[in-house]
Amino acid sequence: MTAPISRRSILGAAATGPVAALGARLPASAVPLLPLPRTRIDVHCHHIPDFYRASLAEHGITEAGGKKLPAWSPQRAVTFMNDFGIAAQVVSISEPGVAYLPTAAERNAMARRINDYTYETLIKGSGTLAKRFGALAVLPLGDLDDPDDLANARAEATRAIKVLGFDGVGLFSQYDGVYLGDPRLKALMATLNQLGAMVFVHPVTPVMPDLGLPAFLFEFPFDTTRAAVNLSYRGTFTAYPFVRWLLAHAGGTLPFLAYRTSLLQYATPIMQNLGLGLLDEQNLDYGRLFYDTALSPAPSAMMAVKEVAPVSHIMFATDWPFSAEVFTIPGDPAPQLPRSFDSTELPKVLRTNALAQFPRLEARLAAP
Repeated sequence: MTAPISRRSILGAAATGPVAALGARLPASAVPLLPLPRTRIDVHCHHIPDFYRASLAEHGITEAGGKKLPAWSPQRAVTFMNDFGIAAQVVSISEPGVAYLPTAAERNAMARRINDYTYETLIKGSGTLAKRFGALAVLPLGDLDDPDDLANARAEATRAIKVLGFDGVGLFSQYDGVYLGDPRLKALMATLNQLGAMVFVHPVTPVMPDLGLPAFLFEFPFDTTRAAVNLSYRGTFTAYPFVRWLLAHAGGTLPFLAYRTSLLQYATPIMQNLGLGLLDEQNLDYGRLFYDTALSPAPSAMMAVKEVAPVSHIMFATDWPFSAEVFTIPGDPAPQLPRSFDSTELPKVLRTNALAQFPRLEARLAAP
């Protein structure tokens, strides 16, 4: 296990006054990383355009994952980034995407409108918005039995990446109970494979017994895990090798369950009864996947991720603005990360790993 960076090295050798006093009052796990050069790349955060919020409200949707939809604007996002040493956010749409709309045509129109807004306002941003955003396209999916949805999703993924220059696409763990890995998604997977797309997998609230607790607390991580395990056993990872998969929230519970979820490969009769082909270790290699740190920066999560994936596959993330109330310590949205990553690994997690996987964002940041 990597030795934690000392509080002195986190604060800086010359830290005095209020900064030093803050460090003295906080536990070592909660010391802010100061001073704050604007270097981090946040690969999991969300935007909520006003017209999209209004459409959700028209359909009675004011929450996501059991939380009230937070305030968002491009200016708020830039203020957050400036306050927490973040160079750029790679934004995506959270639950429910466009699945709440009743027809394929409406879902397609809203997805295109969101993506056009994202391109014009954020990716092309000028003034204070310039070079502060990347984006993952929302796809017009809701009914995976509707061939129009799937055709529209393939077309929009292609348009977003090839025409608009998006950094990838976002998919949800499941659509109305149909999880990623389902054969109905094969044509879309083929398109994403041809595009060499980065695919961000974000959870949605599953239909489960109601414990009276918000879904983001534990059902979101469980749903990401369901999707990843299904993708693995359905052979999606090996059938479409040029798709890069980024799992939200440190992969949910996948790192902890990586061994347990691999055991079915040894039960050949069960595999055959389920209609699953024989798998080798490549199918169940969760180390090929990418993981973000959103709401999971503590060693209990990060050390588990490091057990199943190389450090190069771990990327900093905040889940802002849904997580805004979490960031009560000035300056650092993830002060626990130095407990899991040493001084060589930490800059990779905070920045360089993301730039390696989002080359278009890297090029925009480097442009004059």
